[in-house]
Amino acid sequence: MENMKKYIAELIGTMVLVTLGCGTAMLVGCDAVNGGGYILTALAFGLVIVGMAYCVGNISGCHINPAVSLGVLLSGGMKVSEFICYVCAQCLGAFAGSGLLALIFSLGKIEDKTGAFGSNGLSGVNGSAAAGVIVEIVLTFIFVLTILGVTSKKAGHGSFGGLVIGLTLTLVHIFGIGLTGTSVNPARSFGPAVTAAIEGNTEPISCLWVFILAPLAGAALAALVYRFLESSKAK
Repeated sequence: MENMKKYIAELIGTMVLVTLGCGTAMLVGCDAVNGGGYILTALAFGLVIVGMAYCVGNISGCHINPAVSLGVLLSGGMKVSEFICYVCAQCLGAFAGSGLLALIFSLGKIEDKTGAFGSNGLSGVNGSAAAGVIVEIVLTFIFVLTILGVTSKKAGHGSFGGLVIGLTLTLVHIFGIGLTGTSVNPARSFGPAVTAAIEGNTEPISCLWVFILAPLAGAALAALVYRFLESSKAK
């Protein structure tokens, strides 16, 4: 029962992240001309993490991101079976969030200024999958490394951890939105891409592999590096 509560918390948290983060992007647009849209979208994603960290963090750890869960798994913080259930809950939550946005924008006849439910893409790197992979690996590495450091029992950041993590997500979004839309979260990319495909736009799903594999690779690298740094510190 306790594990089920964790999975429900992850589902809700990811749904909120996609609804408010991608929803903000859909409303304000994310392009080089509309730079203010970058800031608003980055803040939306970061503030959701802050809010959810203090809302469901004590229940599930507030991963709401398969890359974060992978980092925790490789750091010894969870079992493989629990990791799989977390990822399933996160992907379901992301799809639910995208579905909610589709309903709201459809009923309200609201223009989606991203054209694809806030999906990630490679237009900012001129279609280069290699560049997109590098961007997502680096940004996810920074984000997950920060999470592992902040949540370490040795860190002692206490109640400020959620704020630090949220601000870090805001920072990586400010840099990455103009390049890939900033994923650093396979579930966040999965939900909007699938919803866009259902609506007839298959472009986001054609490059979805980048936003699944690269964040997971960045998270794995962060976990390995942090384990090395922490063990070196212990010595």
